[in-house]
Amino acid sequence: MRFLTDTWAKRREIWPPPGMLTAMEFPISEIRDRFPSLSVTDDGAARTYLDNPAGTQVPKTVVDAISHYLLHDSSNAGGRFCTSVATDRVWEQAHADMATFLGAGSAAEIVIGQSMTCLTFHMSRSICHGFQPGDQIVISRMEHEGNVGPWLEIAKDKGLEIRWVDFNRDSWQVEPEDLAAQLTNRTRLVALNYASNLTGSINDVKRLTRLAQEAGAWVYVDAVQLAPHHLVDVQALGCDFLACSSYKFFGPHMGIAWGREALLNALYPYKGRCVSDASPDRYEMGTPQYELLAGLSATMRYFEALGQACGGSGEGRALIERAYEASRAYEEPLTNRFIAGLQDIPGISIYGIVNPNRIGARVPTVSFRHDGQSPDTIASALGRAGIHVWHGHNYAYEPTRALGLPLDEGVVRVGLAHYNTADEIDRTLEKISQTVTEAG
Repeated sequence: MRFLTDTWAKRREIWPPPGMLTAMEFPISEIRDRFPSLSVTDDGAARTYLDNPAGTQVPKTVVDAISHYLLHDSSNAGGRFCTSVATDRVWEQAHADMATFLGAGSAAEIVIGQSMTCLTFHMSRSICHGFQPGDQIVISRMEHEGNVGPWLEIAKDKGLEIRWVDFNRDSWQVEPEDLAAQLTNRTRLVALNYASNLTGSINDVKRLTRLAQEAGAWVYVDAVQLAPHHLVDVQALGCDFLACSSYKFFGPHMGIAWGREALLNALYPYKGRCVSDASPDRYEMGTPQYELLAGLSATMRYFEALGQACGGSGEGRALIERAYEASRAYEEPLTNRFIAGLQDIPGISIYGIVNPNRIGARVPTVSFRHDGQSPDTIASALGRAGIHVWHGHNYAYEPTRALGLPLDEGVVRVGLAHYNTADEIDRTLEKISQTVTEAG
């Protein structure tokens, strides 16, 4: 234990490598001050939030925006009185902000709902409305269940064939040649994971999309795990649909789906008779959570403020892009630090990219197992120490099966965000080492 602690202490002195952004250059104290939950203590002990892949903490400005709407503007839309007019503006602003955030061509391409999974189930009915029995859907084995279950269910309803494309165990990515082998003249849709919520690996979605579209298929991308850490550009990707979740990138509990405007207008909408035929209205069922839409716009203002704090200029997407650049430069050395520390602990197996030179090909979600202690044992010990991590399959049901891991145990999953610190990483490593050492 002494050796491991000394190793981490030395790593603190030499990390990050030359050329990478240091904590002194990244305004970490200012950023942490924006998140009230980071100062919450339990019996005087600070919390360490490393449960971020399932949902990040939120800035106070997001909470304030939600509260302000509920206290001052709460109403339904479409009226001629002030609170309803304000509510219309909230709805319009949220869609415009998400169009900017994702690089969409129009706010009409943005569908907002309860969650990514809920939206994907709903959109799958419209997307597959014209599919015929025997048509094929290709799904990667990297997927979160939110981008699997909807397609399995619609396939059963319509007599479609499901084909699977595995991920490579060396690259931890879906390789183009493996996808190409699953594409046929009956392939109508390819469901692709942008970044895995188990391995953290990032797929080359642009290249995979081009392959799928050359075969005549639409591409539906799950960007839930990527969006907290990398800028999404739907135009550059060339995909047809993309979904993400704002509570994974410091916002309220909502899901966002993007689709090409021409496609959204052409698909069959499952909607009430009095709902507008215009997009995105035709895909947004019932009364929206307007207070959360206000919080969603406030989340975009947070990204812009972060971009300014990190030396960005301009407005809108330019500031958001700078926020991501600075965050990645800060997060990636921390991720390498954590992975290197895990590798110092005997008995640990990491599922995902561990080469520090490939850090750009993964997000800071790290899953591991110990050969002598269950994920539940390790996660419970960390929880008692105020370190919040996840264990189990975490709805990465298909990747867990593909790796041959016990579905009832899964992995320990640690996920960083740009408000985490090197001290939190070192404390977590020390607690993991202590837990497995004390247990023999």
